[in-house]
Amino acid sequence: MTGSATTGSTSSSGRPGAVLQGTAQQHGSEPPGIRLGVVRGISYGLFGVPGEFGPQARELGAGLVRAYLYWGQIEPEPGQYAWDIVDALLGQLSELGEDAEAWITLCSSSPWATRTPTDFLPPSPARDQDAYAEFVRRVVGRCAGRVQYWQCDNEPSNAGLLWAGTAPEYVTQLQTMYRAVKDADPAAAVVLGGCGYDVLSSPAGSEQRQFYDHLADAGRDYFDLFSVHLYGDLASVPAYVETARGFMRAHGYLKPVVAGEHAGPQPFEFPEAVAVMQQVFAEAFAQAPATQSTGELAERAAQETPERRAMNALYDRMGTLPPRLQMFLAGCPAELEARRERIACRQLAARIVAALASGVRRTAYWNLAPEYPGPADDRQMMYLMIGKLPLLDYEDGKLTRRTPAADSFALVAAQLAGARSVTRAELPGQPSVRAFEVDRGERPPLLVLWDQRDAFDGEDQPPVTVSWPWPGEKATVTGVFGTTSTVSAEGGRLPLRVTDTPLFIS
Repeated sequence: MTGSATTGSTSSSGRPGAVLQGTAQQHGSEPPGIRLGVVRGISYGLFGVPGEFGPQARELGAGLVRAYLYWGQIEPEPGQYAWDIVDALLGQLSELGEDAEAWITLCSSSPWATRTPTDFLPPSPARDQDAYAEFVRRVVGRCAGRVQYWQCDNEPSNAGLLWAGTAPEYVTQLQTMYRAVKDADPAAAVVLGGCGYDVLSSPAGSEQRQFYDHLADAGRDYFDLFSVHLYGDLASVPAYVETARGFMRAHGYLKPVVAGEHAGPQPFEFPEAVAVMQQVFAEAFAQAPATQSTGELAERAAQETPERRAMNALYDRMGTLPPRLQMFLAGCPAELEARRERIACRQLAARIVAALASGVRRTAYWNLAPEYPGPADDRQMMYLMIGKLPLLDYEDGKLTRRTPAADSFALVAAQLAGARSVTRAELPGQPSVRAFEVDRGERPPLLVLWDQRDAFDGEDQPPVTVSWPWPGEKATVTGVFGTTSTVSAEGGRLPLRVTDTPLFIS
């Protein structure tokens, strides 16, 4: 979806309430228009033959795809380049259409070129920055004009897992990457490694926040876009975006913020689930593995590791676990699985709208599909955290099964097509109601409403009535689950029954 980016400081006349700050004025290389995207996954072609995903992402209405590539995939030995994975990825990206954008997270993981030898995780500082620069130039040059965004690794403050180095070492590598990208494709933008939940949920002065404060200070001249990951409490999305801007403002500048990841629900949103997980997994992760190469992961999959024993213990007592944790386990009761799916659909829509109203112009849902065909290993903690988030799943080796969240993504993408700005409004006397007006350019304006409630049991509460000024005789109301109805205006106002399910009104 395209259009000119604007700041949402004004609204159509006649609606109740005061306008809240919509989009913050940003500087730098602001991407034009608004695009809703997806993340393909944490790898492409690393765990198997690179597969098809472009047509499926296009069918969902994704205007952007973020994908991962690793140094060792492309330069398996010094000076020897293998382009099959890159070319396969470019082929899939071309399936999205001419107007779609591509975002590559380029990870410095290599068995020979980096301080921590691995082909997967964790990325680490290059042994030779000149060699790293040459690698980046080669990759970006091959993709020039076809990839708009290049990201230097991901969530580097997630120490030991997603970056095996210090903040100053990351800045050094970011500087090298920035210069190499601009040499090879001056029109491409460089994205700072994603600011994740580990940073956003930690208090001021934490190690994670100090890490990003250093990046925002020392790395200020070596990135174009600041990526933030919007997980956790839905109500915190605006605050998380402002936290990202705060890192930059503290050093006297401001660049555009993009949402490199967003999704929910996840267990850490629910205190009851967190309490059980902390107890069960404390021993299992007391000694995390130093690396996670593809070979090491395959070897550990057949072993009775502390992690697997902890997961087995959870499954053995599934029936006694809090429902807010049970719903994340494979084979949970059908009614809990259906509830989790409904929560996922609501949160997908609400996170996107809340992010856009906070001035974000690019969002990428985590994630499109599992890394590879085959049964998921539900006895890994990562399954508990993200195993049920993918929009698509494999059937007979192809991405053909759509989850309810996939249908909701397609619906949101269609409703927001052509969007130029999203502005939040406040309803006097109804502080829990979230109301947003969407300027869709040549299309009729759009109103989005929901009632902010507890994610798990909010659907059990009765609807609230909202009266909204409406210029026409009728309105079409579409819920995030695809239900559509017609509502007649009464005395120039539209009576609406609002729950925690986002409604799109036009």
